[in-house]
Amino acid sequence: MIEFQDIYSFYSSSGYIGILITSFIGSILVFIPVPYFPILISSALNKDFDPHIIALSSAVGAVLAKMIIFMASYYGRNILSNKTKTRMQPLQNILTKYGGIGAFIAALTPIPDDLVYIPLGLAKYSIKKFTIVTFLGKFILGEIIVWGTVLLGRPIMEEVLSVSDTNNQLSIIIVSVLTVILLVLVLFFTFKMDWSKIIGRWFPWALDKNLDEKNEK
Repeated sequence: MIEFQDIYSFYSSSGYIGILITSFIGSILVFIPVPYFPILISSALNKDFDPHIIALSSAVGAVLAKMIIFMASYYGRNILSNKTKTRMQPLQNILTKYGGIGAFIAALTPIPDDLVYIPLGLAKYSIKKFTIVTFLGKFILGEIIVWGTVLLGRPIMEEVLSVSDTNNQLSIIIVSVLTVILLVLVLFFTFKMDWSKIIGRWFPWALDKNLDEKNEK
């Protein structure tokens, strides 16, 4: 049985690096929700830690992990057939313009963000933009949790974040299975839908094939 408190206790002897590493581990495990919020709460109550650096360390660790997942999807696109790539082109164009909003919201909220990041990678969303908006979202989320803990105290914050408690293995299994199912559905529609017919009705500019060169930048 995995004892998540062992993971959480790692940061205590490693300082900010421990917070970064634990946040990285909690973010790199696709489909397996390992929340690092308790680390932020505990470290925020430690007067030896600076609240802003706590949030920064956590954001860097999380973004590094999400970058690996994003890049794997980004270059994994190369295995897709030309027919599938052509079918996805309108979706790629629309995500290039509006994908940053989705990436930011996914980073700012405790949702299974891989459901957003993997399709963005497959659609070859800008690596630079992805990194920036994801970092901003994770950093702001960290600031909210850390300063919420400092101002409200641990008991209140633990109650507020209780919905993110996945120490129960049954909860982990349920959330993981649901996440896998949702991602399979997302990928199925991403690959199989004729996006030119769907997107073209409302965003005809997305059908411009010349936008593909801009998407690469």
